[in-house]
Amino acid sequence: MTATSDVVRPAGARSFWLGFAAYVIATFPIAFVWHLVLFEQKYHALRIYREEPVIPLGLASMIVQGAIFSWLFPRVFPRTNGSFLKDGLLYGLGAGLLSWSFTTLAVAAKNVMISVPDYLLLETAFTVLQFAVVGPLIALAYRK
Repeated sequence: MTATSDVVRPAGARSFWLGFAAYVIATFPIAFVWHLVLFEQKYHALRIYREEPVIPLGLASMIVQGAIFSWLFPRVFPRTNGSFLKDGLLYGLGAGLLSWSFTTLAVAAKNVMISVPDYLLLETAFTVLQFAVVGPLIALAYRK
């Protein structure tokens, strides 16, 4: 195997699909329960979201994100020899920070809402939880 093939194809299809599934299967219930059960009234009080969310669009978003975040992992950690938990938490920190920048900061900057600080607190806590779970799961999918 050449160095070029490692760069072009750093991991197998099986790992990619396991990482993809780890992201989508973990994110959907976390997001559903967080936004539509535990904190539904707080989000409604912010007056930022529609009364009835379009769940298929949210799932489609997660599918795109899952593909990108799974594809990205072996490019960020090409030769992982550490623990999947350490690598996963580090990956979750970086991926979560990226996600937080466009799902939390950008939304707060562009949308009308009753309280920007309340929204930032809710979505920051959600993002921390989400990526603390999915980061290690994606790392586990790529574990050799």
